[in-house]
Amino acid sequence: MRKKRAFHYFAVGLICVVLLLFSFPFLWMLSASFKTQAQIMGNTGLIFFEPTFRNYVNVFKEHNFLKYIINSFVVAAGATVFSLLLGLPAAYAIARYHMQRLGMVILIARIIPGITFLIPWFILFSMAGMVDTYAALILSHMLVVLPFIVWIMIAYFEALPREIEESGLIDGCTVNRVFLHIVLPISGPGITTSSLLSFIFSWNNFMFSIILAGDRTKTLPIAVFNFLSYSEINWGGLMAAACIITLPVLAISLMTQRYVVSGLSAGAVKG
Repeated sequence: MRKKRAFHYFAVGLICVVLLLFSFPFLWMLSASFKTQAQIMGNTGLIFFEPTFRNYVNVFKEHNFLKYIINSFVVAAGATVFSLLLGLPAAYAIARYHMQRLGMVILIARIIPGITFLIPWFILFSMAGMVDTYAALILSHMLVVLPFIVWIMIAYFEALPREIEESGLIDGCTVNRVFLHIVLPISGPGITTSSLLSFIFSWNNFMFSIILAGDRTKTLPIAVFNFLSYSEINWGGLMAAACIITLPVLAISLMTQRYVVSGLSAGAVKG
């Protein structure tokens, strides 16, 4: 009994240490966002200090971060929604009709580094006059998001019992109606998981935005550059901006956590 209790305390202590190590960068970022430049650069006030909201005020007042938040949300939501519209039927077709070659092509598109497509995208959108538009950013982000959604949902659709779909076909439903009215409603955890992770990938995407975005469509990762200069780095403003970027994704992740866990585990076991 004592050994079990000692092991329990040891396991809890080890988990706390691991959580502290992994959460320390985020905690430091959060505390630094409420400090002045002198407090951050100094050796005092690491834990106890007089907080200030000046960094957050400057982020929205001087750097117009509300505009960048809207741009990032439009691009991330657009890329996720359009990728779902194309990716869900594609994943279902690959899973049910065993299109392994098509799945391999999509996997290759996911494996190839995104920077490989950067120059062709820029040339194409420049010729079409689409640089600094939401359409260009959404299409470029779909290059990363769409294959990801397809590959998550292939495993999820393969794990669904075929008897459910066959019963719908027997009742007179077409394949399209079975997909829309039977398969999709019971695929909520998988769709939620792929949507959330795709939204995060698009929200944090830096590479495509730095080339294809301009003053009108600049997103949050690019706007962080405003706090970097040749002579110094505005650490307080940078940390406040980083907290603002992290907060929406963190809130969405906490609200949909149980769906994400079930969605990731559903495709692991076929039945």
